[in-house]
Amino acid sequence: MMRIIAGTHRGRNIYTIPKDKFVKPISGRIRQSLFDMLRPYITGAVFLDLYAGTGAVGLEALSRGASKAVFVEKDGQCMKVIEKNIASLGFGEKAKALKADVLSGLKWLEHYSDYKGYDVVFMGPPYRTDENLPLFYSVETLTLLAEANIVNPGATIVVQHHRKEPVTPAPAGLEHVRKEKYGDTDVDFFRPVKR
Repeated sequence: MMRIIAGTHRGRNIYTIPKDKFVKPISGRIRQSLFDMLRPYITGAVFLDLYAGTGAVGLEALSRGASKAVFVEKDGQCMKVIEKNIASLGFGEKAKALKADVLSGLKWLEHYSDYKGYDVVFMGPPYRTDENLPLFYSVETLTLLAEANIVNPGATIVVQHHRKEPVTPAPAGLEHVRKEKYGDTDVDFFRPVKR
């Protein structure tokens, strides 16, 4: 069982996925560190959680003051867990869970930000297939995000990925601004290039 770390719902449980599923939830340590860095950007933010898994990151954002969180996940079992978490935490008015494949394009998500754009985007693509082969989805997802033009000019985009997956140089339209390392996991920060 995971818990919300801070904010209005601090200490509340988050339902998780059985360990035999190929879902690697973000660790409490990384989540704590991530939100320490995101603190100035969360209050009132429209938050997008791609490859949402259990929804832990978007739920944490809502607890810490995000005005809205949109969760995108293609696995049916994960979707049920996200919906259960949203309901149990009472976030129904501020959260939207959408079953979709992130890699099929992202422009359609513009509607779910009420056409205001996203202020913070977090993506934690799966690292490996069921056959344990590496999946390098991060750059492709960043490229789709830049092409979709659905983030605000001052947006923060965060990618959690395996340290062996390169995410730089940044795709056109984005610039790399920070890297944090946690064992075999790297967390990289991007923002839109100022026009």
